[in-house]
Amino acid sequence: MGRIATDVALLPDRDMIRLVVEINRELVRQHGSEIVLSEQACLPHISLAMGCIDGRDIDSFREVLQKLAEEMPVRQLSATGILVSTDSRGEHTSLLEIERTDELQALHEAVMREVEPLFSHDVTEAMIADDTVAGSTLEWIRDYPQKAAFERFSPHITLGHGKAKTDTAFPIPFTASQLALCHVGNHGTCRKVMVSVNL
Repeated sequence: MGRIATDVALLPDRDMIRLVVEINRELVRQHGSEIVLSEQACLPHISLAMGCIDGRDIDSFREVLQKLAEEMPVRQLSATGILVSTDSRGEHTSLLEIERTDELQALHEAVMREVEPLFSHDVTEAMIADDTVAGSTLEWIRDYPQKAAFERFSPHITLGHGKAKTDTAFPIPFTASQLALCHVGNHGTCRKVMVSVNL
């Protein structure tokens, strides 16, 4: 296995996954969202770090994730609302905002420090899990440390393209079930869990 694009992510509990998938299905139906989430592939997740690794280093991540899960167990989370962002082409993406608690921020920063020796950001299309790769996917991975890490960390679960709606009242408390290393697909999706530890 050569180099692959990865995401170290928190995977939410089953109830939250089902809610996110339900909202996503409506976005796909109404707006033709290219992001199609499910409970098996294209998993709802909260990104903590993104980068490229040598496939031979996957086993090293099990120890890293286990250590982080034991030292900084973040289980209780809260979804605070839906944020709709607009890109330069005027296209909308809906995000489920997650409260940035001190514990979650500390875990994110610890993950960034731990994976830095194993990560690079020289991503290519061949490293992505999907055949079709948007330029924005490569940019997101390439620029993650500068644009989305540390003080710029903004925890969220991507719901899909379009303006999402839900009748569910916020805030929504939920738990993180796993800390995982995932193979990244198009639009920054988590296509496959490579390694995970339970929280």
